[in-house]
Amino acid sequence: MTASAHVLVFRPLIEIMRGRGDEVEITARDYAQTLQLLELHGLTADAVIGKHGGRSRFQKARRMAGRLGSLHHWAKGRDFDVALAHGSHELTLTARRLGIPSSDTFDYEFATLQHQLGCRAATKVVVPEAIPPDRLTKYGVRPPKLVQYPGLKEEYYLSDFEPDASLPARFAVDPARVLVVLRPPPDVSLYHRHSNPLFPMTLEHLGRLENVHAFVLPRTEEQREYVRSLALPSVILPEAAVDAQSLIALADVVVSAGGTMNREAAALGVPVYTTYGGRLGGVDEALIREGRLKPLTDPRALELTKRDGSVGERIRRDPALLLELLLSARG
Repeated sequence: MTASAHVLVFRPLIEIMRGRGDEVEITARDYAQTLQLLELHGLTADAVIGKHGGRSRFQKARRMAGRLGSLHHWAKGRDFDVALAHGSHELTLTARRLGIPSSDTFDYEFATLQHQLGCRAATKVVVPEAIPPDRLTKYGVRPPKLVQYPGLKEEYYLSDFEPDASLPARFAVDPARVLVVLRPPPDVSLYHRHSNPLFPMTLEHLGRLENVHAFVLPRTEEQREYVRSLALPSVILPEAAVDAQSLIALADVVVSAGGTMNREAAALGVPVYTTYGGRLGGVDEALIREGRLKPLTDPRALELTKRDGSVGERIRRDPALLLELLLSARG
């Protein structure tokens, strides 16, 4: 697990496997809230290997080489039957080298370098049906290697989710104000190199409105310090990882420059806007066509109204179906 979202995706799958007696071992990277979220969801990494390389391409390559060596050393001789990854090319490359079948899953197809490495090494590539198959051929992915599933990955891992209604009060959220959950851009990712002034503009706009509480969920300490330095009166900034899914489910509006939180909001029936500055993938294109995700170009265009408190329309999908597609790598 190399990023925060991976914990969410694999949590129900691990529960299913362990519940039926399978042996599951977890490796993780010390990046963003990955380790905190493992703890929050009652999981423990059997090995913590490496850190993020930051913005530098050289440092990313250096960190990747280190992780590949450490992961190979850790996994060698442990008789794994299959390896499962969410966009972690180090895992599928290591599995390929050790002769272990592997599956790679993701829902954004334009992380080119990551997929050139990870997809080519994987036995199976499991992605949503919303991604046009012809966008994956440049990564060497065609049927039968390509396996697609209906809906959003969030509809699978949130299938058993019910929000913790006490969460907003623990952070002194005023129930009379419009609760907006904000997620900054993935500004250390190679696929998000474009300058994105829209998110800071949105933060400044919302952070000064007296009828709003803007709850910011930063990805990194650098982002946390930036938000704190603005000292905006209507901003709430947690000091550690929180139950973001409950926060999203109870929010009136979500504004995110990333992907997972947008799709969680859509899966939970919450109004959501994207400020993503890169090329939109097939999943987000489909959500926009369906009216479940709105592109934001001006913070003043946000519809800041209280929801009536009812649970949004949800689609719940069985995570066991997604697990079986991933395990199809075993042949």
